Amino acid sequence: MGFRKKSKSPPVLSHEFVIQNHADMVSCVAMIVLLGLMFEVTAKFAIMFITVQYNVTQNAEDKPESVNYYKYGPKDIATVFFYLLIAIILHALIQEYILDKINRRLHLSKTKHSKFNESGQLATFYLCSFVWGCSILTNEEFVTNPTFLWEGYPHIHMAFQVKFFYICQIAYWFHALPELYFQKVRKEDIPRQLYYICLYIFHITGAYVLNLHRLGLVLLVPHYLVELLFHASRLFYFSDENKQKGFTLWALLFVITRLLTLTVSVLTFGFGLSRTDNQGFSLAEGNFNVLTVRMTCLSAICLTQAWMMWKFINFQLKKWREQSQIQAIKKKAVSPKSRPSKKDSRGESCLKVIWHVERFHDPRNPK
Repeated sequence: MGFRKKSKSPPVLSHEFVIQNHADMVSCVAMIVLLGLMFEVTAKFAIMFITVQYNVTQNAEDKPESVNYYKYGPKDIATVFFYLLIAIILHALIQEYILDKINRRLHLSKTKHSKFNESGQLATFYLCSFVWGCSILTNEEFVTNPTFLWEGYPHIHMAFQVKFFYICQIAYWFHALPELYFQKVRKEDIPRQLYYICLYIFHITGAYVLNLHRLGLVLLVPHYLVELLFHASRLFYFSDENKQKGFTLWALLFVITRLLTLTVSVLTFGFGLSRTDNQGFSLAEGNFNVLTVRMTCLSAICLTQAWMMWKFINFQLKKWREQSQIQAIKKKAVSPKSRPSKKDSRGESCLKVIWHVERFHDPRNPK
């Protein structure tokens, strides 16, 4: 993929040329943005791409120093675009220097090769996001007190780590769309990957825009843990098909996480936000606490969880059918050897009788 030297270079600006050199092209664009910091005329535009915008300084009651918070705005699109470029570069580096080297040792088929690359990239992302999300949650008060999920809404102010986390999350999932082309994903795999990519973009962007970043963090961290376990188990399975214990643990945590997501969502939208004093709809204040928005958000989460459970049940049923078929084939292969048929037993008895008769009439027999 990116940064790979080829003996024969395809025609310039052809599909193969873009696919082979997309990481180098993206690196050039990112370097142009960084070079913009060197000149005073372009510095203010370059900063808009690199650093998070809309900082607000507030004086905290329990702290002598002022605290910097951040809001969201249109300039965040430029920041998301820049870190989308960074995500493409990191994707190519992981593919080139880690996954491709492992693939050469495993000698996987084309189907397993594409799935191994997908799981390798996602496992890396889920691991980093889970660790990052846990570090943010440990510093926030709403982890120990669930009422902080809705008290004081709208939560228009975010800490730097929270806003940067959401910027990187949105950038990563938007970068996954062109990666379908860059990685030459098979046509039959594109719809499946498009489904979950679009769902991530929809839910994470919705939590960011609707000032529900606290709820989004609480729901994302356990979800990323479950997804990390699944893709890590799949990587171990591709290296050795006997290693399937991770899928059992994943199945248990998957169901628990779905129940946790539904419980927290119903608690927040159905009871918490509906009983707060600040009810109303205002784009200027970032307040979306009206019945229509609450029910739309809750319905979207419930439908997504139902769809995920449906896919999970179908996956488990398919897996059980395959295992039962394999066991049935093994039993059929073992049964003829372990249990002789009636014809074989009759034939053996007849041979024994003939042998005894011939031996009885043999003149050389002393009896």
